[in-house]
Amino acid sequence: MTVRDDRQWAAFTEEGPWSLDRDSIRWAPLAPQLRAAARAEVPELTRERKVPPGQRVFVVVRTLATAVLPWLWRKRRGRYATIEAGRSDISKRLRVAAEHLGPTYIKLGQIISSGEGLFPAELVDEFKKCRDQVPAEPFDVVRVVVEADLGARLEDVFASFDRTPLAAASIAQVHAATLLTGEEVVVKVQRPSVAGLVRHDLKVMAWIAPFLVGRIPIASLANPPALVELFAETIVEELDFRMEAANMVDVAAMLHELGNHGYVVPRPHPTLVTRRVLVMQRLHGFNFDDVVGMKEAGIDTEEVVRTAMVALMEGAMVYGVFHGDLHGGNLFVMADGRTALLDFGIVGRLSSERRLAFLRLMISATTNDLTGQMAAMRDLGALPADTDLAAVIKDLRLDQATVDPTTLTGEELVAEVQRVVKSLLGYGARLPKELMLYVKNMVFLDGAMARLAPDLDLLAEIAKISMMFAERHGERLARDLGIEASSVELNMDSVKAGFGVDSSTEQLTYRELQARRELIQKRMRDHVGR
Repeated sequence: MTVRDDRQWAAFTEEGPWSLDRDSIRWAPLAPQLRAAARAEVPELTRERKVPPGQRVFVVVRTLATAVLPWLWRKRRGRYATIEAGRSDISKRLRVAAEHLGPTYIKLGQIISSGEGLFPAELVDEFKKCRDQVPAEPFDVVRVVVEADLGARLEDVFASFDRTPLAAASIAQVHAATLLTGEEVVVKVQRPSVAGLVRHDLKVMAWIAPFLVGRIPIASLANPPALVELFAETIVEELDFRMEAANMVDVAAMLHELGNHGYVVPRPHPTLVTRRVLVMQRLHGFNFDDVVGMKEAGIDTEEVVRTAMVALMEGAMVYGVFHGDLHGGNLFVMADGRTALLDFGIVGRLSSERRLAFLRLMISATTNDLTGQMAAMRDLGALPADTDLAAVIKDLRLDQATVDPTTLTGEELVAEVQRVVKSLLGYGARLPKELMLYVKNMVFLDGAMARLAPDLDLLAEIAKISMMFAERHGERLARDLGIEASSVELNMDSVKAGFGVDSSTEQLTYRELQARRELIQKRMRDHVGR
């Protein structure tokens, strides 16, 4: 392997199996049209239907009922020793049901598995098994897909091709292989019937969703039909690997342009990419959860977390592009401390208008500009265009002094959450795709911090990152917003309020924040479980 010229424009490894000429990649020109076609398909897949879309509806209802009804029977009769035992049982039942129903529901489970802090811990832990422990397709099926899409026998392209996959998930599975020319690669192979099944399942979900309105507490801020539409927007783009390969190139170029040297992207092959097959460079490293291994190798785990946070923020705020599905199976840390990003099926792409709205949201949040925050949320699509922003601020009591949630009883905490949810519902609040992906990534990084940097001072870190942003991007971002860079000043009282702590707080480690959260969650659980 030799040093590659493509590092002049992309965040690739110094040495690689091939060099990418961005202007002559065979599959790249198709990506914008494929992406537009995928977006245009969503309204038809998710439109409301009066007639059930085939027998699949009854299969889904029967499978979910078989999972949920026995749990309800046991719960109502007090058969569970603890609340946690009941949650563990229903979580396992839902995971098994998802695997039985196939790729669409497994993918939904994968999204839930990245929602630590948003969903019950038992549900998150159970659905983590959907990331790479899904039953794999037989090798004979894999061979047929690869040969059909590449137009050649396996032996005419690969010197070796492992029959056992490295991992198997909802849409695809990945195999280690070696090209005839000697390059070590990973081959991502789509399950043969997944595209048709996903589209059919989305129609089923869209038909069922209206019946669930008002019946699923966890869907409060985005009613079930909106959730189905949001899910459809993310999964349809994953059904064509040419879009994923283009995402790899775009994110690699973005990281290079921003000067972020802590991340690398594997090179997709310039010709061996089709709708159902993606051949890419193979990279090696530590599992993102392997804290002991990383520390023994001398890797600064706090810097790993810091790099991830900065890359996510820079991508969204400056470039409008960011990896949309961060979780432990989608990234690992290489021996030199850099993080390798994997699986680009979901990438957040902000239009120029929404990027500016997101930028205003982030700046308003750190300068305590409540009206600016609400206006930005409106412009991002989280609130209707005609929303009375002053009324939202008043109803949510955002203009009042921050109350430390650890001083509230379980009853008061539950009542406060219900009040906020009811107010937001009344204004027609929803969660746009890009904001959902960003929040989900932040939730993942929050959990990663617990493992990799529990003693990181969050207040000092936010101040440090803000200073870095001002130095590196201040002039550009101010120009984008039409303001003076000197007019933007970090308001630490606002930051502290966001954590629910008093303005006199000088230091807040992640470990301390987690203890506060656990206390709040325990009080709420104890109250609900009475």
